Parts: sequence; C-alpha cells; structure tokens
Amino acid sequence: MRGRALAAVAILVAWIAGIGMLVRREYFRPHIDRLAAAALRVTPGAVFYAVMQGEKQVGFASSTIDTSTNLIEQRDYLVADILVGGTLHRATARTNVALTRTLRVRNFDVALEADQGPLRVVGEVLGDTVLRLDLRIGADGKPDTARVALTGPILLPTLVPLAIALDDKPKVGKSFTLPLFDAATMGAKDVKVSVRAESLFVVNDSSVYDSTTGRWRGVLPDTIRAWELVAETGSVGSVGSGGSGGSGIGGWVDAQGRLVASTQMGFQLRRRPYEVAYENWRKDADTAKAGTTSVASNRDVLETTAISANKRLGSSGSSGSSGSSGSSGSSLTELRVRLSGVQLRGFDLNGGRQRLRRDTLFVVQEPDSLLVRPRSIVPESTRDVFAELKAEPFLEVNHPEIVALARRLAGDDLDRIAIARRINRWVYDSLRKEVSVGIPSALQVLHARRGDCNEHAQLFVALARAAGIPARIAAGLAYVDGKFYYHAWPEVALRGWVAVDPTFGQFPADAAHLRFVTGGLTRQAELLRLVGGLTIDVIGVK
Repeated sequence: MRGRALAAVAILVAWIAGIGMLVRREYFRPHIDRLAAAALRVTPGAVFYAVMQGEKQVGFASSTIDTSTNLIEQRDYLVADILVGGTLHRATARTNVALTRTLRVRNFDVALEADQGPLRVVGEVLGDTVLRLDLRIGADGKPDTARVALTGPILLPTLVPLAIALDDKPKVGKSFTLPLFDAATMGAKDVKVSVRAESLFVVNDSSVYDSTTGRWRGVLPDTIRAWELVAETGSVGSVGSGGSGGSGIGGWVDAQGRLVASTQMGFQLRRRPYEVAYENWRKDADTAKAGTTSVASNRDVLETTAISANKRLGSSGSSGSSGSSGSSGSSLTELRVRLSGVQLRGFDLNGGRQRLRRDTLFVVQEPDSLLVRPRSIVPESTRDVFAELKAEPFLEVNHPEIVALARRLAGDDLDRIAIARRINRWVYDSLRKEVSVGIPSALQVLHARRGDCNEHAQLFVALARAAGIPARIAAGLAYVDGKFYYHAWPEVALRGWVAVDPTFGQFPADAAHLRFVTGGLTRQAELLRLVGGLTIDVIGVK
C-alpha cells in the first residue's frame, strides 16, 4: 500500500467523520416544527483549528457556517503535510454541505487532493427516498453514478452535534441514534452517539504578532463549557477512548455545537485563532525539509510500499515457481516483534495466525491442515447471508465481467481451496506490478491490469466473492529485507481465515505479513495512526 495514498485516504475519512459536526436530523423524535424553530438559532460564523500530530503541528483546518432565508451551508476544509517514507506529502480535503432551514440535507460535495490522486464525491438527496451519488477518481476519471435507496433523511457525519446543542443543553448520559451516510460504504447506517463527559476549556478569542519570536500567539482567553460526544463501539465509525480509536465521530463540542477539540486517527484538532492556526503552520511548512525521520532505519514503518522499493517477498506454499520471481529472501514461517509508541487498542492484531501478548506480537504461517481438507463454495442461493460475499463500493462482485472471470477460473470445481489458489495465481500473473495512487475499483483493475498491493487485493476479493468464497481485505505491514512496508492482502475463509498474497504470489502468505486491520477504507485508513509513532523491534524470525 503506498504510504501517501494511505495518508490521503485517512485524512479524507477523518475529516468527513470528525471535524465539522453541524446538525443531526431528529425526524424520529421531535416534530418538524421543533426542528424548524431550532434551525432559526443557527448563526453564521467560522472556527479554526491547528491539526497536530503529537506535539507537532502538521496542518490547518476550518469550519464555516453561512445562513440565508432558505438555506444553511457548511464548508469544512483541512490541509496537512504528512511525513511518509522520509518525504512530506500534502493532502487537502473539502466538504461542502447544503441543508434546508428545517435541517434536511439537500446536497453535498466532498473533494480530496493528494499528490496525483484527486477524489470527488457529489451527492444529492431526492426527497427522503433516493441519494444520487457521482464518484470521480483521478483528474481525468469518468464519473461513476449510483443511486442509493433511503428509508428516510440522512446526515453526513460532519453534520452531527449542533442540533444536539440546539435541541437542548447537552446532558451527560444522553444518547442519540443518527442515520449517517458512510463515505466508505456509500450507504446509510445508524450510529449511536452519547454525551459522555462535561468539562471547561480555555480558548483564545484573538491573536497578536510577537516580533521577537516571529510567531503569532493567542490573547483574550475565554473559558467555555464543552461536552464530549462519542460514537458507541459497534456503530459505524465508532471510536475508542477519547475519540482516538478510529475514524468516527468524537470530540468536545460547545453549547453552540462548534467543535473545540478532537482526536481522529492520530491527528489532534485544537481550536485556535486564525493566525495562530494558519500563519504559524504556513511559516513552519515553508521551511520544512523533506527526507528527515526520527525513526531508525531498521525500525522504520514509514516506508511506502515494497513494490516502489523494488522489493519482493519470498515464494510460499505451492503458488508456483513464478511466485518467487525476483523475490528477496526466503519466506518466513514465524515472526516475533515488539510494538511500542502507539495505542494498540482498536487494531485487529489478535486472531487467526496472530497472537498479541502485551506488547509482543507473534505471527505464524497457517498450517497445512487448513489447506488440504476440501470445503465447498457457498451456493448462490445463500450468499446474501454472508457479509464477506456481498458487493461493496469498489468491489463490483456482481458485475458480469467479474462474474464471468470468476466462473472461468473456478470451472466445474467446487473446492474453495483449489479455486482460491487459482484466483491468486491468475491475479499475480495478470497484473503488472507498479505503484498507483488512488482508491482502486476491482472492475477498473480488471481493465487496467496493473497496480500495487491495493489493486491486487481488491481484484482478488471481488473474484473470490463472485466464486462463492468469503474473502476480505487485510492491511498492515510487510517485513522485507529488514524493513517494514505498508501492505494490503486478502484473507479467505477456508478452514478458518487464511492470508494469501496475490501481489507476490504467496498461497498462503508467509509470516512476514503483520495484520493491523481488516475491512474497507475506513478501517484501512486507521493505519495512519502508526505514522511517526509506531516503532518495531524484531525479536525472532524463522
């Protein structure tokens, strides 16, 4: 997985999920006239934030609300410089949302720009029954249009807490179930948001320029009361303690529903006067030098992808001699590492081939017993029951081209092990190995026949699901030639979940694969929490 693409996606998901926090749609509780009355109290204004990573400011963010007779508009903006692989990469995210004065979402426009991979999602709500989406990947990409059926009004996660404040003064212990649009799955999901705590914050109202230091500093401090909002575990975009455990809703909000502070995927957003938030960061960004890192090379988890570094994992199992073509070193059957520097809660480190004991992670390659006993594919009549067999955004499982190829690779065979091995080999042989930037679609990959680990994993999972084999994407790190690289690979349900790697032709994948998350973009974006914080010591290999 290319680090800058990972960072870009992570910033977008974090920004969509955590910054603006404007309105919740209370159609399931109060009457519409109460909503209309509350909406009249929405006042225009702008707030600004320093985007922090640890003690270092890496970016700037803002949230602006404008009102008119018939419309409420919110514009959110974030820009950040992320150090990945010793190089700074800038990403920007913009979210514009238009609502009626009765707090119904009318349309939204989400845009991300990072290096070479712009992404734009435009949505329009037609009544309360249909959401029309236009998704465009790449500057010259053709828009992919979809219509999502709705059962009622929806919200973007950026549109949550103002109406909690508008409805009544927030109270600790109170909770709300909200129908939110999830950008990762391109669908609506209910999320339960609770008011967990209440506290006081000191926020500067203005700033002055200090000629001695050449920097702006805050003045006119004001004490404001704020409430902590948390999405409960199990909800889409849920977060852990303090909002740091994921990419979802979480943060401290004042009585006007404006964000005061939040922690999202390793970023901390802190409200500041404009000059302190922006001018100081701009000055530092102008003088920042790329190519520096504080992590020793033998513990570096800031590398991009093994493909870009011309690295290869060794062959594994019986994927064929071509699996080791150009490989670097033999495959590992066991790996033991010590993890430190970041909070490990919320990562998928335990289970299957992996075992976490305190700060030590044990990874073993799956035994042969999982690969020799046949198990049949899932019949088409029962596939809707399994989440790991369904189509998802960018996983066009039911597209005729994907289905036709899956059937051709499966033939008359019903053994999911044999079919999965065949798909793994076909993807490895058919895709040219090259670095890409952007969010891959399985169908696009099938047409382009090139890409890095994301493209290989995406196409494999789509083909496996179309063939009746439950499959999912895992993401984390790969240990190659003494360094750790971002990587993504599939897991298939055989006699348990088995990791495979079509990027490097491994079946099963060797123990050099350290899984941190499983799932789509929202989960994969959580890997950004590792950047600049995680250190790894290898304490045993076999």
